[in-house]
Amino acid sequence: MDDFYKPLTGKKKCYQVSEITGQVRLVIEGQFQDITVEGEISNFRPSSTGHFYFSLKDADAVLSTVVFKNRSYSLSFTPKDGMLVKATGNLSVYPKRGTYQLIVEEMVQSGQGEILAMLEELKKKLAREGLFDEERKKKLPFLPSRVAVVTSPTGAALKDILRILRRRNAGINLIVLPAPVQGDEAAPVIARQIRVANLHRLAEVIIVGRGGGSLEDLLPFSDEEVVRAIAASDIPVISAVGHEIDYALSDLASDVRAPTPSAAAELVAVSRDELLRRVREEENILTTHMNGKLERVRLIMNQFKLENLEKSFQIFIQPILLRFDDARESLIQSLSDRLRDFRHRLEILTHQMEANSPLGILKRGYAVVTNEKTGKIIKSSARVKLEDLVRITLHEGKLKALIKEKE
Repeated sequence: MDDFYKPLTGKKKCYQVSEITGQVRLVIEGQFQDITVEGEISNFRPSSTGHFYFSLKDADAVLSTVVFKNRSYSLSFTPKDGMLVKATGNLSVYPKRGTYQLIVEEMVQSGQGEILAMLEELKKKLAREGLFDEERKKKLPFLPSRVAVVTSPTGAALKDILRILRRRNAGINLIVLPAPVQGDEAAPVIARQIRVANLHRLAEVIIVGRGGGSLEDLLPFSDEEVVRAIAASDIPVISAVGHEIDYALSDLASDVRAPTPSAAAELVAVSRDELLRRVREEENILTTHMNGKLERVRLIMNQFKLENLEKSFQIFIQPILLRFDDARESLIQSLSDRLRDFRHRLEILTHQMEANSPLGILKRGYAVVTNEKTGKIIKSSARVKLEDLVRITLHEGKLKALIKEKE
């Protein structure tokens, strides 16, 4: 570098163009990283590949600028000629053309940086209080009959809402609560109209919104008083501020965020075709349900036909009869077992009795001798006298004998 800056005196050195450009590139890209440049957009040229090419200029100079496709999607606005912006990025040298340019990483409209920082701080504060919590959000009624709109009575937002309602459901009663939608006086009026709608229960849904505009134009819908009024509303609130890419804190506090006022009108006014479709769906569900009920009733009634009753009775009584048969068989078997046991015991006793019976003894050849006169059994010869008459009982028959001799 020191040799590069030496005056070309004496023996002159000849440089290649790429050498000069390379040295310039080292200086510029080494010194100008992550810088912010404020200027007016001119010669804005979006390319077919998605890149943005334009110049930033002030009264005395122009700076070539590029926003590549991957960064262009993150911009909160569409750049236009004449727009004053603040662009943050890195200076880069393009050797092929021998030019330098600003490669943009972030870009905001001039003055928006402070506004965005203020909104972010307010957003964090209200979020800590729970004003944006999903748990506190209310559901929209399916078919509201009265809808209140807090907006400018002469703005495009109200015209869009009226157009949608006439097309989709002209039977809704629309109550317009007029309020300015930009400027310092807008926020207090918007908040007051939301409170009035709640105080007098003017509607079942409140739409708060306006058409598109710059960040400054949309500021009333990010005002703390408006956000708190929306969060405190007992009536469900739809926030419909600007276009799809626009952003306001009312979107976070509301129960539903609509990308546009027209979309908000579509949310509260179900189209006739949609109503007809839902009615047909409910009809099909009801018909299917009733047919199922009737089929179950028919099945129940069929059970009470004579032939079915007989079958049902057979099905019911058969297990009882089987249990009765089993019990009868069991009882008979038990009685048979007991009779057989008694018969066996009786036979044993009979044998014992026969064995111990005098008749049994007699049967074996023994006899019983009794005194004919006294009838007493004679057990000893000493108890009879000669010429006594005795009776001898045999197993078969009896004898009388006269005692002639005794031993």
